[in-house]
Amino acid sequence: MTPEPRSDPDPAHGAPPVPAPIEQGGPAGQGAAVPPPQGMRHAVRAFRHRDFAIFWTGALASNTGSWVQNLTVPFVLYEITRSATWVGAATFAQFIPAMALGPLAGSIADRHDRRRVLILTQSLMALAAFALWAAWALGVRNGLAILALVGLSGVIAGINIPSWQSFVNDMVPKEDLLSAVTLNSLQFNAARAIGPAIAGLLLHSFGPSWAFLVNGLSFVFVLVALLLVRTRPPRRATPLSGSFWHQFARAVRYTRTQPGIVVGMLCAVLVGALGNPVQQFTVILAEDEFRVGELGLGFLNVALGLGAVLVAPIVSGWDQVLDRATIVRVALPVYGAAVVAVAVAPAYWVALLALVVVGAGFLAVISTTNTAVQVIVADHVRGRVMAFRIMAFTGAYPLGALIQGAIADVVGTRPTIAGAGALLVAAGLYLGVLRRPLLARLDDPHDDGRPADAVPPA
Repeated sequence: MTPEPRSDPDPAHGAPPVPAPIEQGGPAGQGAAVPPPQGMRHAVRAFRHRDFAIFWTGALASNTGSWVQNLTVPFVLYEITRSATWVGAATFAQFIPAMALGPLAGSIADRHDRRRVLILTQSLMALAAFALWAAWALGVRNGLAILALVGLSGVIAGINIPSWQSFVNDMVPKEDLLSAVTLNSLQFNAARAIGPAIAGLLLHSFGPSWAFLVNGLSFVFVLVALLLVRTRPPRRATPLSGSFWHQFARAVRYTRTQPGIVVGMLCAVLVGALGNPVQQFTVILAEDEFRVGELGLGFLNVALGLGAVLVAPIVSGWDQVLDRATIVRVALPVYGAAVVAVAVAPAYWVALLALVVVGAGFLAVISTTNTAVQVIVADHVRGRVMAFRIMAFTGAYPLGALIQGAIADVVGTRPTIAGAGALLVAAGLYLGVLRRPLLARLDDPHDDGRPADAVPPA
């Protein structure tokens, strides 16, 4: 639901808007108002739109393959090097290009037809995946060579991501945007549950070569979905003036006038730098701490995805009952506490349960703050602002992974994870208690402002 426009004319100042009451009953004196819609049917309402349902299905299959590779790469690097730093370097190589390419990628998302951009980038990512499979099948066991191929895929993904996230907005009306964004996060995290399970089975039974091949083949599904999708209505590219750096600078200036977008990006940075690196450490926990082998490693990552799948209906289905600020206020410190629980887990099954909560906290914070940005941002600058958000997250994640990997090689894996989780708890309590009005800006309304950087009509 899009809240009523606030009366404060300056989006950079003033208190957050107070949403108008939901008038869903009859006229005054004619009975009680009907409660706002909630529950499972309301949570999955975006599936009523044909194009979104097709895209979601193809993306689920493709992302499942991606998660097979996401687990296989750190596994083979740790087998080759026995170093947590190299495991962190894999995350760095995969995600840092998205930060570097953010200005260009955001401009592309706003200038060009997003569906065509996605068809091109997904095709190139498929070729990169097959290249990694071919290298391993031919006997390449050099860590730098593997990182180079992962980095190539990361460069293409850096162009892909802003168009991908903005494309969700092109397939559903605004009233169903939270459902679409949450379901998009759900398919990503469902793939996060299914992919590692498949990876564990493949690594245990057939080896890394088959895991890399499965990822390459999985791109067929999303490419077919993109060929079938027709957005509603066909989106017209926004003609913009100036270089992409100039356009991106305008998007950064625009972001600074929207406190709700700023705090949403801040939460994403905290999750990326402090929470997300726990995934790379599952390789080391499975190998050195719990000694559960490839299948046990797969199930540690399945737990992350399972938690996200379980919490998604609550985040999406109760959006008219729980405001976005309340969800983040609860989820962020709980997420951090669960990361600490992983670090101190005395047994494998305890770590599994803690990772379920970690996955749930991840989805609740990331999906809610992503929705806040998508709802608030003006349409004419959507692609560039989403690119800025992605730069913040994908910059924080690989840097956090690299730093935590280096620290773990010195002080140990468990203390490193525990320290990151404790910082997350502290940040969550600071935002939720001491900066409560700032966090409330996540519920700001949509900005209907007109573009200032569009090319004037001839």
